[in-house]
Amino acid sequence: MARIVSQRSTHHHTGPLVVFLIGMRINRPWRPDLWIPAFAAMPRMLAELSADPNSGLLGYRLTIGAGGPLVIQYWKSAEQLFAYASQPDAAHRPAWAAFNRRARRAPGSVGIWHETYVVDRAESMYVGMPVAGLAKATAAQLVDANSTAAARLGPATHEGSGAET
Repeated sequence: MARIVSQRSTHHHTGPLVVFLIGMRINRPWRPDLWIPAFAAMPRMLAELSADPNSGLLGYRLTIGAGGPLVIQYWKSAEQLFAYASQPDAAHRPAWAAFNRRARRAPGSVGIWHETYVVDRAESMYVGMPVAGLAKATAAQLVDANSTAAARLGPATHEGSGAET
């Protein structure tokens, strides 16, 4: 069992950060021939990325969302995420091609979605639980009892907004 950290903690990370959400929606559960291959492809990709310290993947968390599985991924940069997605000899390209072939046979049986967020600041808080989420993907750091979310998040930057700071 994972060690519980009873104190308040947060993550520690400097530099670029990308949060990538990717999920699958099982629209026709009676068609496992269509959704099991898509479901099985993700662990292979995560294992491949985790084995390569230069991939750019900082960490991930698997969960269940509305309609199916969801993976929350933390990346060093959008460029590294996109490079992996287009790498011809990586697990993603053949999995994506196979998904598209199956989807053409039975449109709408399985849905795939993703969202990419380039993050300029992030705040986190964990109490009474194992190191998790962004702290697990980067580094965990204890904080004192007076630490606030606003202080951890820090001041906003307004680059390119035209606003004076």
